[in-house]
Amino acid sequence: MQSSGQLESGKKLLYEEVAAKICGMIDDGTYRVGERVPSIRDLSQKMRVSANTVMEAYANLENFGRIEARPQSGYYVRSSIPELRERPAKEIRTEEVTPHPVIANEVTLRVMKNITDATLVPLGGAIPNYDLLPADKLNRILASEVRRFPVQSVSYSASKGTKRLRTQIAKRSLSTGCSLSADDIVITSGCVEAISMSLQAICRPGDTVAIGSPVYYTFLNFIQWMGLKVLEIPSTPREGMSLDVLSYAIRHNSVQACIAISNFNNPLGSLMPDEKKRELVTLLAKHEIPLIEDDVYGDLAFGAVRPTALKSYDEKGLVLYCSSFSKTLAPGYRVGWIVPGRFRSKIIQLKSLFNIATATPTQLAVAEFLTNGGYDHHIRKISRIYSRQVNQMRDAVGRHFPLGTRVSRPEGGFVIWVELPEEIDTLKLYEAALKEGISIAPGQIFTLGDKYGNCLRLNAAIWSEKVEQALETLG
Repeated sequence: MQSSGQLESGKKLLYEEVAAKICGMIDDGTYRVGERVPSIRDLSQKMRVSANTVMEAYANLENFGRIEARPQSGYYVRSSIPELRERPAKEIRTEEVTPHPVIANEVTLRVMKNITDATLVPLGGAIPNYDLLPADKLNRILASEVRRFPVQSVSYSASKGTKRLRTQIAKRSLSTGCSLSADDIVITSGCVEAISMSLQAICRPGDTVAIGSPVYYTFLNFIQWMGLKVLEIPSTPREGMSLDVLSYAIRHNSVQACIAISNFNNPLGSLMPDEKKRELVTLLAKHEIPLIEDDVYGDLAFGAVRPTALKSYDEKGLVLYCSSFSKTLAPGYRVGWIVPGRFRSKIIQLKSLFNIATATPTQLAVAEFLTNGGYDHHIRKISRIYSRQVNQMRDAVGRHFPLGTRVSRPEGGFVIWVELPEEIDTLKLYEAALKEGISIAPGQIFTLGDKYGNCLRLNAAIWSEKVEQALETLG
């Protein structure tokens, strides 16, 4: 079934007729990439056929890559661009996995500076769409809470944070597969501080940190600042970090910590399956290696169910769970948290030593929003939009980028990983893009070695005609 025309040739079975009509509507743009097609029940009623006939038709369309099923959500039009499923760059042999010190990357600093440059089309930063954030509502709540608690709002909170906010976060932990109390949680100034304190609590200069590769470049900055070494573990856009290679690396190296983004990884967008999450936690626990979990994208799932946290499989208190509201509510509020497990005392000590406490007014505002502001409704809304925009961007990359380009297919979050043909140098593309007023994140900043030279990360949180034009220019 390469096209609706092929379906219409010759005598067709009833399910083929149904499939042909849907295929034709996809071909003529009635249903666009990322858009939901009618449910089985709805289509069976509209076309006066049985539900089994529609199911056969949709199975046929799935087999030919025209639509895809999403758990508890329905069927959606699938992009025609090849999906990047396996390793995102050239193979990394197991014996090549050795620790390396981090050397400052000038390009990384430039990319970070570009994020705040309003003159550029911002495809390089992993930042949310500010137009989708509940700014007016949050700021009204902030003003109200300051009036309601005038003395508390200008006072330091406890180093571990306000009780009300910690309680609200604890209640929400059930959706991650955890069962937490307010006392398990320490409020931080964003997820960045949570991860930084985690590394400080665990590691000393010269220690080695295992981390999935490609590596979120901010992690590399932390590791360089602390004088640590990086052990890059190859990852795939479908399942994340290779546990076979990690196991080998642990057996042949002294590893003091591991960092993982198992839910909608940055930059790959990968979602680690539950069985692999359990295996990862079990493997590290066997060797008494602490695991720092960054779950800042976990709430932005495209499906109906939020994925579990690695922390939910932790039986020894070795997982330090880090997250924030920076990707979902307000990056400027700098409200995050950490569940430090057995490292709780050390984390509270570090918090009180370097930052005393996170700003009280924003803690009050976020706590009230979680209590009465409709956080779940907000998350469902922006996740639907990001799902659509990720598919729109994947489709645009397919139209405008060179033949042979492959793209990850994230199930949540808003970053996508693009692998171009090997002869294309994305560092040169980055320089050329800046001259055209476009920022991208070239693959070289996500590694210490010479990998990912033909890769880049794109931010799908924003979508407009200007973004489409920018992608056409890049291609």
